[in-house]
Amino acid sequence: MMHAWIALVLAAAAALPLQAQTAASAPAVERSSAPDTSARLQGAALLKALRGGGYVVYFRHTATDFSRNDAAMKGFDDCDNQRLLSPQGRDDARRIGEAIRALKLAGGEVLASPMCRTMEHARLSFGSATPTGEVSLRERGDSGDYPGLVKLLATPVGLGSNRWMVGHGIPFRAVAGAPHLGEGEAAVIKPDGRGWTVVARIAVADWPMLARR
Repeated sequence: MMHAWIALVLAAAAALPLQAQTAASAPAVERSSAPDTSARLQGAALLKALRGGGYVVYFRHTATDFSRNDAAMKGFDDCDNQRLLSPQGRDDARRIGEAIRALKLAGGEVLASPMCRTMEHARLSFGSATPTGEVSLRERGDSGDYPGLVKLLATPVGLGSNRWMVGHGIPFRAVAGAPHLGEGEAAVIKPDGRGWTVVARIAVADWPMLARR
């Protein structure tokens, strides 16, 4: 009887590493910034929502000149040593702003990463913007995430206004998941205080179609 009990204990002990390995290898739930299938907004419904307000609209800056980089920058205002918007990027930012005004979308605060390319996009689209470190590539928490950005995306917005943000693709993907935002693409987000739901994504080429509606 004692031998049988010892055999059971040894078998259970031998199984523990396998169980731990199985748990560790279980795939983590991946975050996704694709529009939620149950809450997705398109066309007239999307326009109505953005006119009514209560949303966060997060842009990755428009097209840039990839012959330049930020390696030698000495500060956020050191535009000579940063990757900047290309002529196409400037034109796209202007056209986005024209479409937003033509569509009579709800205004509200405009926040931008203090990097030169994001501030330029914001100014060309909205006229002015508040530079906000929480929207930049430089703001990171101890875990490698972006806690300030998470808070801005999750904080509710009152009806009648939206929170417009111009930032970068890498921080947004870090907190919201794939797919990566293209240059000039926007994610439309409904915040709830604890998190958010992505309800739409708007590429640069989508704005003229929205305006035609």
